Order: sequence, then C-alpha cells, then structure tokens
Amino acid sequence: PLNQALVIASLLEREAYGFDDMRYISGIIWNRLFDHMNLQIDASLQYAKANEPGTKTWWPAVLPADKYIDSPYNTYENAGLPPDPIANPSLEAIVAALNPKQTDCMFYFHDKNGGFHCAATYEEHVALLKQYYGQGK
Repeated sequence: PLNQALVIASLLEREAYGFDDMRYISGIIWNRLFDHMNLQIDASLQYAKANEPGTKTWWPAVLPADKYIDSPYNTYENAGLPPDPIANPSLEAIVAALNPKQTDCMFYFHDKNGGFHCAATYEEHVALLKQYYGQGK
C-alpha cells in the first residue's frame, strides 16, 4: 500500500546519505520486514524522542536508554513499520522505497565519514562496528 511506501520513504529520507544508500537501506528494511525482525531504526527513535515533553530539538541524539521509549514510533520495541511517516520524503526516497536494492544484508550503519556498511549476519555487523568504532556487542 502507498502508506507503507511513504513510511519507508520517510525512514530512508532520515537514514540515508544519497540515492544509492536509500536503495540499499530500502532492501534491508524489506528484508527485516519479511523476516519479522524489528527495524531498529534510529531515525524513528529520534522522532519518538522529539515528541516527548520537554524535548527542545526536533532530531535529538539517540542514547541507549532511548531504545525503551514507549511510543508506536519506537522500532526497537515495536515490530513492523511506524504508524505514519516520520518526515517528508523526497521523490528519490519514494522511488528507493518502491525499488529496493536486492541484498542479503540485514544490518547496516554509516561510519564517521559517511561510508555505508552492511552485513548479512549480526556477527558480521558487530565485527564491522568494532573495526570502525572500536566497540560493538
């Protein structure tokens, strides 16, 4: 349905650095949805956090404790897509949502320089996090 595509596109708008990133992340989102995994997308967590009373910025930094925010937009706690878009998606994001890149990746992150890294398994993901950030569990 169009609403699902727009929700995914809004996530891509906030998570990706360009069209190619958007298509890869779209593929990963679809992979996780088809595998019934929680999406665990920080941008949706930022949206949930920004809507809490007293928050002074629209896109606040995500802290580990934020993964437990009680919100339908918390994709760490809730399965499936958020109920509505979290941002206004660009045409590129909508196209990427509807045309995901085929990938076996289930996990991804951007490094400090904006490089995109994805992994098919959680173990590979943690190894990449340790390689780029010196930590991961």
